[in-house]
Amino acid sequence: MELILSICLIANPGTCREEAVSVSAELRPAPVQCMIGAPPVIAEWSETHPKWKVTKWRCARPGAAGRDI
Repeated sequence: MELILSICLIANPGTCREEAVSVSAELRPAPVQCMIGAPPVIAEWSETHPKWKVTKWRCARPGAAGRDI
């Protein structure tokens, strides 16, 4: 599973995109496990990308970024 983040620039909220984040192996087998384990991954991503704001997120199969925005 991948964690798909919908993100927008804080300085320009109209500039948005999706970012695919790989999750650890223990989160890959089931979407429920991905959903439960996502908040710490999102927090870590947010700390390392301070110019971006996560507006929503979802778990999906690898390569799903850009679908169902």
